[in-house]
Amino acid sequence: MGTHYKGSRKEIDALDCYIKLIRSAELLNAKINLELSKFNLTESQFGVLDALLHLGPMKHKEIGKKILKSGGNITMVINNLERRELVQRKRGEKDKRQFIIHLTSKGKSKIQEVLPPIVKKIRKHFDILNKDEQRELQRLSKIIGLQKRI
Repeated sequence: MGTHYKGSRKEIDALDCYIKLIRSAELLNAKINLELSKFNLTESQFGVLDALLHLGPMKHKEIGKKILKSGGNITMVINNLERRELVQRKRGEKDKRQFIIHLTSKGKSKIQEVLPPIVKKIRKHFDILNKDEQRELQRLSKIIGLQKRI
């Protein structure tokens, strides 16, 4: 279903694109979050563990930028992961005021357990698109995501 907004053709087309993009993203996100809940993880917790596994230890702010979460939110996520002994805060070697977040061995085991079934589920959702359609979606999403002008 498109918009019922009465505007210019360009406004209606843009709004229709936005509605379809957000609805599909929200639906996919809800399905993946349901899968993550089976592993007792939130989307943000999964994002932190995944980032640390693939990119190595990072500061809070760096993790927040990687998974698109605010400073306050990322602190809460890291606190919860630390309580579960999945991550550990360590003081920076150069600047003792900084804390670097490290994946613990328990955290590494957890993300390595969770990642394959989540990737498999994501792949299944995208099987509806052929390889060229997936590449086109990636290309278009990147264009929208990298725009500087609003």
